[in-house]
Amino acid sequence: MSGKSFAQITKDVSHALETLRAEVPDTMQGFGAMAKAALQEGAISALNKELIALAIGVASRCDACIGFHVKALIRLGVTREQLMETLAICTYMGGGPTLMYAAEAVRAYEELLPRTARAAA
Repeated sequence: MSGKSFAQITKDVSHALETLRAEVPDTMQGFGAMAKAALQEGAISALNKELIALAIGVASRCDACIGFHVKALIRLGVTREQLMETLAICTYMGGGPTLMYAAEAVRAYEELLPRTARAAA
């Protein structure tokens, strides 16, 4: 595998987020509460909400978003087919630049799947 490591990206960003939690705790607590409420199972399943979040991360070209949401999707049991169909919609809506980040999401899935499965065991 060449290029960036999504495991390393999420590790590095997690470390930086800890600094933010320490230095601006109210902001981070508010963001965490919003994330928890938004991702909560409801009329839309938690898995589908994470697929939407991944799609936005891909469209926004955010490596950390891709890494974190792929990890969450793996924990929720996403199938490769569900992931690929979501990325197909991203590409349809966003064109060539989004296609490049859809490919990055595939790389993240393939890198993180075995790691996340080991961590869950």
